[in-house]
Parts: sequence; C-alpha cells; structure tokens
Amino acid sequence: MIKKFASDALRLSDIGKVIEPYEYDKTQSDDYLLYEKGEQIYFLIKTKTDEYCFTNLALIHVDGDSAALKKRTLKRYDYKFNTIRQVSFETAGAIDLDIEIKFTIGESAFSIEIHKNFSKKAKDLYKCLVTMEKIMRENEKHRNYMFDSLEYAARSLASSGHGQTSPGESFKSIAEFTNHWLQESSRNYSKEDYSDVFGIYIRN
Repeated sequence: MIKKFASDALRLSDIGKVIEPYEYDKTQSDDYLLYEKGEQIYFLIKTKTDEYCFTNLALIHVDGDSAALKKRTLKRYDYKFNTIRQVSFETAGAIDLDIEIKFTIGESAFSIEIHKNFSKKAKDLYKCLVTMEKIMRENEKHRNYMFDSLEYAARSLASSGHGQTSPGESFKSIAEFTNHWLQESSRNYSKEDYSDVFGIYIRN
C-alpha cells in the first residue's frame, strides 16, 4: 500500500509504456479497430488510466480513471478529418524517468508521458507525427490554392456574361465542374491512410 501511495505521489503510475505488437490483442483499443477497412495498429502506449493507439487511419484514445475500473470513454480522431500540429518531443533530464510527446490533433491537445526506457521507440513515433504534420500542412495549402482558383474562375465567368448560354445552364455547368474538381481535390489532397509513413519509421 505504501509503495502504491509513493508511486501515485510521484506520478510514476501515469508514465506510459510502449506495448509490443504481440500484446495488441490484450488491449482495449484492439476491440475498436475498423478491421473491415484495413485498419491496423502501428504504435500503442498504455498508462495506468489510458491507452493511446496510433493506427494507419486514426488515433484511438481509451480514456479511464483507473485500470481497475471497467468504464472507459473511447475517442477516435481520424487523420482525414483531424489535422496534426504543434508536435514536440521533451527528452528526459538526469533524474527524470519519463520523456514526453506533445501534439494537437483536431481540437484536442495531448501530452503523453512515456518511460525513458522506451525513448528510442518514442523518437520513432515523434518522427511519424512530424512527417504527418508536414503532409497535412502541404495538403491544406494545396486545397486553399484550389479554392482560391475556383473562386477566381467563378468571378471571371460572372463578369464575362453568359453569351449564348442561359443563367440556368451556366449555373448547372459551374456546379458540375465544381463538384468534379472538389472530388479530385479530396482524392489528391485529403490523405486518409498513413501506412506508408508509419512503415518508414515504425519497425515492429
């Protein structure tokens, strides 16, 4: 009991450990993967209260007050709809037992403490997140360029008049073109699966 109190006082129980692939099926996160869509775990951190599961499609956060309690809250952050930003890595000092990875995904900020024994693996995760942040920033920049170009084209068409085409026909033509263009933009600049990125840095 005294050992437990000391551990809680020093926050040692909140320091995460990296779970090995052969233990994934023993975690709660594994139960919520979209296997039907080809989702798979690439990196999983477990603390006394939480699980942080990084898949090729999303971050799955299993949030709970205690490992002894069965009630948990599961939150899913799909990369396609939640931009990763502000990624940072805090190394351990001389007397520290943990390192820390910080990032924001969508509107949620995370600060995950990991035991320094797993520092090499944590650095690999950091590289993944930094690379993903860069890809997402580039895709967002290209999408903004496309929207600006589309708006400019629409203004130019409006100012040039309709010629032999009725307003209704012009509107239909513009709408069809816009829909096709946005679909192409979504395919080219809205990445959903990051298996390739994880495959570079995570060597399970």
